[in-house]
Amino acid sequence: MSVPGGYSIKTYRYLRMAMVAMIVLLGAALVIEWSKTDPHCLQTSISAYYYTPVRAIFVGALITIGVCMVVLKGNTEPEDILLNVAGILAPAVALVPTPGQGRCHSVPVALGDAAANVSNNMLAVFVVGLPCLLLAAVFIVRDRIVRPAGWTPMYVLGLAVATLIFGGGLGWFLVDRSGFIRRAHYAAAIVMFACIVAVVLLNAQQFRRKQREHAAPRSPANRYSVIAVAMVVVPVAMFGWKQLAGWDHAVLWIEGVLILLFAAFWISQTQELWNEGLRQELPRSQATPSPLRSSAAE
Repeated sequence: MSVPGGYSIKTYRYLRMAMVAMIVLLGAALVIEWSKTDPHCLQTSISAYYYTPVRAIFVGALITIGVCMVVLKGNTEPEDILLNVAGILAPAVALVPTPGQGRCHSVPVALGDAAANVSNNMLAVFVVGLPCLLLAAVFIVRDRIVRPAGWTPMYVLGLAVATLIFGGGLGWFLVDRSGFIRRAHYAAAIVMFACIVAVVLLNAQQFRRKQREHAAPRSPANRYSVIAVAMVVVPVAMFGWKQLAGWDHAVLWIEGVLILLFAAFWISQTQELWNEGLRQELPRSQATPSPLRSSAAE
């Protein structure tokens, strides 16, 4: 029978692989929809496929990825905070549609009352999110009392950031509903992608430190640095080309590249931490062995 740590490691594996599976699912739905339209007809963004038969997969995949990012513990507290923020924002990206239905649909899709949909669904998210924040606060206080040696002020910072994002979104939703419906999708998507890029950058830094600590003679290339550079350079280059040439589908390709690189990141991290669960952080001489390290290899 495996030691308890082995089950934790398996959970990390499954969460990471689940996010990759959701990206593949979304990609498959997009390709199927595209195959049923003119080959030269594409929506101007992935988000615009909300107005096509892809809608159910688009919403479901984003919400699932968001839950996985919140549930998954980051290798460090800053990484964990960034994952939580990205995960909190994912439902808003999914449930608040981008304005404009576009022109490329295999069949007409009835949207109904978009404002009513957003009002109902986002209110449900806020109703669930409030007790989750309160429960997180209870856990932080309990850990401070029960495990003072392992407690860190970063827990409070993480809760404060999550509360700020949640409270700001709720206030915007209640005070300016029409503005929320028009702009919340873009605001949430930009911050979510920024957090994901920051997570990859942190992993590049941590992996470089890990390589130095182990001083392996044949240390692999820092895959996270490659992904992080691509996440910054490729979208900037595409945006620059859009400004110069008026590229209508720039947003579609920028989103597509970022999503593919997001999948590459989780595949790389899954492979690296297959038997560890979490990366053993050794930035200081006081580092301690990872409690999740075990013989959980399968």
